[in-house]
Amino acid sequence: MAIVEANGINISYELDGPEGAPWVTFITGITNDTTMWDDHIPALSENFRLLRLDSRGHGGTDATSPPYSFEQLTGDVAAIWDELGIERSHVVGIGLGGMTTVALALRFPRRVSAIVPTACRVELVPEYQAIWPPMIEKSAAEGIDGIVDITANRWFPEAFREANPEKMDTVRAMIRRTSLDGYHGCIQALLSVDFGAELSSIHTPTLFVSGALDAIGGPADVMQEMAQTVQDGQHISLPGAGHICNIANPAAYDDALLSFFESL
Repeated sequence: MAIVEANGINISYELDGPEGAPWVTFITGITNDTTMWDDHIPALSENFRLLRLDSRGHGGTDATSPPYSFEQLTGDVAAIWDELGIERSHVVGIGLGGMTTVALALRFPRRVSAIVPTACRVELVPEYQAIWPPMIEKSAAEGIDGIVDITANRWFPEAFREANPEKMDTVRAMIRRTSLDGYHGCIQALLSVDFGAELSSIHTPTLFVSGALDAIGGPADVMQEMAQTVQDGQHISLPGAGHICNIANPAAYDDALLSFFESL
């Protein structure tokens, strides 16, 4: 893990893959950190230079006082690109990170060569919005430990949790590494998402990825509709996977990314 000062905070990041190869930047979601991408390093680091970064208040990246905004979150990414000399990159993100990939394509279209928004939405609906105020209240009262099991259970179907106890222990440990300010700040950024009307202006090649069993975070039908709105949009749904579909079905996620990037 390395640290760089960018956009006024210390940002934690990892680099993999050969220097001079095309860049791929990975952006985490809420209560995720760079370890969520570990399974993908072997397949993608052969032909790509990979940047994984912890979002504000997550993993090893500094927390600031909430609320956070997409201007801050995209500014963090652009600032670390500046510090590392990255002029242009593919961008992959999940959950809030998926929303941030869309925000980056809208704000910095010349620096973003392709995006892969995963398991996300670009506008709120009541049933999705309703998840978050109770989570803020519970974590404020009990700390991050109070939301670990609720979060992990929402991310993965019961069958996956029962079949993969060691993986679930790793996931819960990742959630616990999130700061309370980072958790609350990123939730408040998520609750501000409103990119639906701007999707049609994105001309960046875009692959939307969903988990076939994700009922609320980024359902397949919602992401298919988004793909039809973007000029160069595609959508793939990963079988047997819930919300954090890259961890639930890493081989299918590798295949989706590699096929997409190689087609560009």
